[in-house]
Amino acid sequence: MTRSFTRLAWGAAVCTYLLIVLGAVVRITGSGMGCGDHWPLCHGRLFPPLDDIGTLIEWNHRLVAALVSILVVALAGYAWWLRRDAGSGMRDVSNGPSAHGPRPPSTALHRPGVAAYVALGLLVLQVGLGGVTVKLELPPWTVILHLGTAMLLLATLIVVARGPRGAPPSRAGLWTSRAGLWALVLGFVTVLLGALTANLGAASACLGFPLCNGQIIPEGNYLQHIHWIHRLLAFTLLGYTVWWAVRTRSRGAWRVVALVTLQIGVAAALVLFGLPRSLQALHVAVGAGVWAGLVLAVL
Repeated sequence: MTRSFTRLAWGAAVCTYLLIVLGAVVRITGSGMGCGDHWPLCHGRLFPPLDDIGTLIEWNHRLVAALVSILVVALAGYAWWLRRDAGSGMRDVSNGPSAHGPRPPSTALHRPGVAAYVALGLLVLQVGLGGVTVKLELPPWTVILHLGTAMLLLATLIVVARGPRGAPPSRAGLWTSRAGLWALVLGFVTVLLGALTANLGAASACLGFPLCNGQIIPEGNYLQHIHWIHRLLAFTLLGYTVWWAVRTRSRGAWRVVALVTLQIGVAAALVLFGLPRSLQALHVAVGAGVWAGLVLAVL
């Protein structure tokens, strides 16, 4: 895998992370309809007047989405070109040595995998969900699917950037991989439930921390229960990642522990200080960082 391909993949991953955070800013500031119900244009124009803060935020969100789209399409095209070039090289080797000598058989190990094409498929789904979300005027289920697809896209781009793995893992390595996959699943569910909590207006349903309205098990409405389940998942993720880090002695796993601890601290401040917008945005940014850290640790 060439360095330029790796840089392109990391660039796409970083931009996707920024897009996730900017999408949270759109939600937090109520700018989701900042371009009206027009999509992909903004108020029916490619370059709308930016005299309204909601329009400015949503338009910039769409610009970053367009940049991510360009990078992911370019990445998939580059992967196709590299695979074709590698395949041509292997055919040359099978037909006999060239003037410069045969290429080493290990060239096949450096072919980009199908992950770049998976990222392209997720991008198409993400763009479609974005359009549906705007046309339906931001129903919670589409917003949550939109975020979930963005998280999967970020994970896939990180896989592409890290490149193909080497030798098959041992039994201990397989056990570690399974433990890491369970951490990924738990982290993904926690992120999605956090999005549900925010989009249903359940973030303010539980006052105080770590208890919910002074109760271990809240007796209020369903919004309190959703918020409380999100907290329980976050605490479970912290406990599981600590156990995972102790068992694997992995630096990546310990970094995830640090990020989850930071995320819980941000969540506590968020509730105790009355949900300020800056802490809401930070909560999403650290949450996306936890997800990226989990993917890197498993890889």
